[in-house]
Amino acid sequence: MRVRVLGCSGAIAHGCRTTSFLLDDDVLIDAGTGVGDLTLDEMARIDHVLLTHSHLDHVAALPLMLDSVAARRLAAGAAPLQVHALPGTIAALKVHIFNNLIWPDFSAIPSVDAPLMRFVSISVGEVLHVGGKAVEVLPAVHTVPAVGFAAASASGHWVFSGDTGRNPAFWQRINQLPVAQLVIETAFSTREHALAQRSLHLDPGTLADELAQIAPGRQYPIYITHTKPAETGQIMEEIQGFDQAPDRPQDGRHDIRWLSAGQTFEL
Repeated sequence: MRVRVLGCSGAIAHGCRTTSFLLDDDVLIDAGTGVGDLTLDEMARIDHVLLTHSHLDHVAALPLMLDSVAARRLAAGAAPLQVHALPGTIAALKVHIFNNLIWPDFSAIPSVDAPLMRFVSISVGEVLHVGGKAVEVLPAVHTVPAVGFAAASASGHWVFSGDTGRNPAFWQRINQLPVAQLVIETAFSTREHALAQRSLHLDPGTLADELAQIAPGRQYPIYITHTKPAETGQIMEEIQGFDQAPDRPQDGRHDIRWLSAGQTFEL
């Protein structure tokens, strides 16, 4: 399985695109502004979109992408684009985006029976079979209904935390999986700890507490995502500070890396 990082920033700035990952050519995990770097041909090959939650930085490109490829999909007689999300996420998209005020309701265009897009409700613990891939829906703890995902590959699972605060159920589950790579958010620096708590995001201190829940003896690359552009350098310095501290036991250190748009991983 190939994982292409289209966007992994917590906001926009030059060179910063919000969350979106392309699995192989046909499955999109979140639809942030990074989708805009795809060609029309690449967008047209996407058959499934899996959404972690309804916040704008994770869904902003979905209505625009649909508009871009609508004519191609209709001309090709393609099946509706399937958008997989929690019921609460689907409800938010229907009310606030695809409402014929902010954007056309593509779930009823050109007709209700043959639309361009179809919503598919998901639930935590469910294993989705999309594009020949098995993707498990993981728990997340956020200010709106939210999930993470674990996509199975030949070398183990690619795991994405989604936007989340402290999340013991997440660690309980991934400690049972063969993890090849973990992508986990750390949206704020330590100085914004109170804001991180209020918005149910992680900062370096809470990240350290979360990573301490990884089962003993398990090691895999950990990529940091969703950093705010103005704080990315500070966040990574603080993460390296706690993880590479001289008094920290060698077997307690992690392989922590910064994720950037444009990276591609073969799993």
